[in-house]
Amino acid sequence: MSLDAELDALAAQEDLAADLVWRLLRHPQARRTVALLRRDLTEAMIEEIIALGSIRSLSVNACVRADIRARLAEHPEPIVRCGIASSVADDPPGLLARLADDPDSSVRTFLAGNHHLPPQLRARLAADPDPGVRREIVRYWRDAPDRVRRALMTDPDPNVRTSSIRKWVPPADLLPALLADPQTRPAAVDHGGPSPELAADPDPAVRVAVADHPDLPANLRDRLAEDPDMFVRNAIAARPDTPPALHERIVATLNTDNPVAQWILTYRRNPNVGGDRTPRPAPPKLTREQAEALLARADL
Repeated sequence: MSLDAELDALAAQEDLAADLVWRLLRHPQARRTVALLRRDLTEAMIEEIIALGSIRSLSVNACVRADIRARLAEHPEPIVRCGIASSVADDPPGLLARLADDPDSSVRTFLAGNHHLPPQLRARLAADPDPGVRREIVRYWRDAPDRVRRALMTDPDPNVRTSSIRKWVPPADLLPALLADPQTRPAAVDHGGPSPELAADPDPAVRVAVADHPDLPANLRDRLAEDPDMFVRNAIAARPDTPPALHERIVATLNTDNPVAQWILTYRRNPNVGGDRTPRPAPPKLTREQAEALLARADL
């Protein structure tokens, strides 16, 4: 482990003496970690972090006192307000409403993912003029009421409509229009039955969605196994109910010189590839003597 990495790990160590935390503030990367992760920051430490230029990292730390976070919510840099908007509670009351009116759409986008956001502010952001904000509401508002879901499924922005359909089951009366819309058809296929017309759609994304459908009949499966698009054929090969002989025949046709495309094809069929995902063990906790020695090596 490099010296910088050791200092970074020390900066995140719990129960670290305050005088050692102060020394870490002189190291830029360790200071950012202190600002981002520590729960024991004093007001003096916070002021020093701000003075040394790590306010962006500090803004994301949800353990900073409410009055200081409210102050940072008024910061002129939008990126600082974004960090605050992502996790701040409504303390003092009205803070979340002020952030919902922020003139910078990136701040409102981060606010849309804040789990402290009450339903009335979520509903306001669901009608935000920026489609990126509306997409974030779709992403995070799991139990949005029906009227909000309908509005988002019929949103003027195709990405908002598509995200909504992938998030929630469309009402039956909206499904025909969603299937008729080329922009939303690939996502809407999941909620309708596969048909010969959809299996012959000119858009490969629609045919991939048909190939993935759990109720795909054998005759459409066999037709899509011969599809000219290799990603459609690959979707059939990835199905657990595809006969082994058909699977092998399809895989033999999936040849490409593009390494990224090859990885995507292989991953679809074998989602567990990609190496060992065992989490790395946490670095050992240093004693005071060891921490002092590390800081001395770094001239801190």
